[in-house]
Parts: sequence; structure tokens; C-alpha cells
Amino acid sequence: MKHRAAVLLGTGALLAGGLVAAPSASAATSCLGSSCNGLNPANTTCANDARTVAEGSGPITAMELRYSPSCRAAWGRFRISAPSGSKIEIKNNQGKHYTTYGSGHFFSVMVDDKNVQAWACGTWKANGSDNIDCTNSY
Repeated sequence: MKHRAAVLLGTGALLAGGLVAAPSASAATSCLGSSCNGLNPANTTCANDARTVAEGSGPITAMELRYSPSCRAAWGRFRISAPSGSKIEIKNNQGKHYTTYGSGHFFSVMVDDKNVQAWACGTWKANGSDNIDCTNSY
């Protein structure tokens, strides 16, 4: 019985030690500032600490500007369920500009927001008319 307890305790210590000693691959930042330009936030660690820093100001508040402090990058996201063919344009005041097409609650690729300002605009059709909603810059 003592032998079995010693084996179980030893195995538990090895497992615990392995869990503590193994570095997390997601602990490092995927990109920073300009190295995030054009990247999908879902394929990086940037989405982990993202927060909404600005919302659209149109008659239908459809857009959000998301920002990651660890990556210092921003991207746009539709708050509403956008119909097929909708687009998000993400820009910064250094001239970077990306357009992402999609539907539903989709998001754009990222743009550098390190010591610059970024904003997002969403465009979609509803009831036969074109709609646009842009966020303030951050």
C-alpha cells in the first residue's frame, strides 16, 4: 500500500512539475504595432486582451473599434448581423488601410495603433439602401 501511495505521489509531483515548468505558447505577443498590419486578430494573441474603445455614430450603431493593449493594434467589428457583401474598412492616420468583406458579426484585419490613431467604417445594404457607420478614432 505504501509503495502504491509513493508511486501516485511521485507521479502527481511529476505532472504538477511538468505543468508548472511548461511555458505557454500563447503567453508571448503575436505581433506589435506595425507588425500586426493586415493580420487576422483571431489568429494572434491580440484578441485575448481586446476591448471596445469606440463605437459607430450613425443612425444605426453597427461598428465597434476593438483595441489590444498588448499588441497595440486595432480592428473593426460589426455589432449587428451584417448581410452578405458587407465590408469593414480599418484605417490609421499613417495611411494604412484594409478592407474586409463578410457577413454576420464579422471583424476586419488589424492595423497599427501604436502612437497613431485608427478608426473603422462598416458598409452594408438594408431594405434596398446603402448604410455606413464609422467609429471615432482611438
